[in-house]
Amino acid sequence: MNWSRFLAILIKEFRQIRRDRLTFAMMVGVPIMQLVLFGFAINTDPKQLPMAVVSADESEFSRSLIAGLENSQYFRVTQRPRSEAEGNRLLDEGRVQFLLVVPPDFSRQLVRGERPALLLAADATDPSASGNALAAVNSIARQAVGRDLTGPLHALQPVDAPFEIRPQRRYNPEGVSRYNIVPGLIGVVLTMTMVMMTSLAMTRERERGTMENLLATPVRPLEVMVGKIAPYILIGYVQVVVILIAARLLFDVPMVGSLALLSAALVVFMAANLAVGFTFSTVARNQLQAMQLTFFFFLPSMLLSGFMFPFRGMPGWAQVIGEMLPLTHFLRVVRGIMLKGNGVVEVLPNVWPMGVFMLVAGLVALKRYRQTLD
Repeated sequence: MNWSRFLAILIKEFRQIRRDRLTFAMMVGVPIMQLVLFGFAINTDPKQLPMAVVSADESEFSRSLIAGLENSQYFRVTQRPRSEAEGNRLLDEGRVQFLLVVPPDFSRQLVRGERPALLLAADATDPSASGNALAAVNSIARQAVGRDLTGPLHALQPVDAPFEIRPQRRYNPEGVSRYNIVPGLIGVVLTMTMVMMTSLAMTRERERGTMENLLATPVRPLEVMVGKIAPYILIGYVQVVVILIAARLLFDVPMVGSLALLSAALVVFMAANLAVGFTFSTVARNQLQAMQLTFFFFLPSMLLSGFMFPFRGMPGWAQVIGEMLPLTHFLRVVRGIMLKGNGVVEVLPNVWPMGVFMLVAGLVALKRYRQTLD
């Protein structure tokens, strides 16, 4: 062991790290991002879940019930539809997590001791998002209305509530977690592979020295980008077919909606991710940097999209970042089509954000693309 030679190699390596600023930034940035996301953004017990209320009985009991649900911090009334059908449409579109329906004769039946029933429908496509709230709803309701059962009505305060809340888990009645995870894997797998393969494609050309041949041709940046992206769209469809077959045969995941509509949405989603990969290829100098940039994009996409943790359980700033990611919207699309049977009207609000992301990423990639090696 010659210490002078060892120090020479050590100094050389530090100088190399200093020159490779992107790799050093990834080494520091990824742990910081993980600390922030896991420490602040992830919440397995979501609160303030949006709820629509259809109340045909505006009595003190119904008002106390709704106020008690909101005071529990699990529920937040955001919509007041005029009919149950309108409330069901809000639930189908994913704009609310719960739908509470109070019948018109609720207070009259309660005073008579007839134990009226209320409907609480929940969007159970993600069982972890609504599980804790549904488990606590009966005790919350009993305490909320119990304050009004005084005087002559004190006899209506037994151990059980003087009314019945009937929870209805829509789209996933048994709360099977694989119904939520397996469709989401389509988006996760495509995000990882589309971004990675495209970013590696251009950097591979640069490392192998074949970029000179490509630049010698009269090919324009847009033609290069489309030509590089198009083959991977076909590969992405092959991946989707494999996952869908496995989802149906191995996991028995329901497929209620239109596969043609899902295929159309897949084009926009894959193009958005491929545009990101092409952008990364214009930044990275080698395949290692391209892999690092891919991971830097994939990590927040997986954690902030609602795939692993409930989206509505995250703080506001994390939801804002999540809304910018194409995976967030695609998860709503694929789960809505497969589990809810959503159509074009319900899917469109989540398709156009993916299209905007695709256009922005594509314009950035075209602007950064250079037809010279400098």
